[in-house]
Amino acid sequence: MTTFDDRENAFENKFAHDETMKFKADARCNKLLGLWAAELMGKTGEDADAYAREVIKADFEEAGHEDVVRKVAADLGDKADADTIRAKRAELMTQAKAQLVDEA
Repeated sequence: MTTFDDRENAFENKFAHDETMKFKADARCNKLLGLWAAELMGKTGEDADAYAREVIKADFEEAGHEDVVRKVAADLGDKADADTIRAKRAELMTQAKAQLVDEA
């Protein structure tokens, strides 16, 4: 194997790792957003966890996170608008990434 092959394999491995971490961070962020929204709706315990799972699943409807924002905004009604939800999601993304780094 040549040095070029080694570098290529290292790059591919790093890319795969980065994509996996991005996926995990998005899922963790959506879970945290779901728990936040559940709290605003007065859900606790298993009901809050179930709602958070629904929010995670909503992210698979289309690319990006607008599908999650729409779901949470519809569920929250007048408790939070889409801009508030986007801002909260951005805040929670930082927290989600920190949690993943701590777990590694």
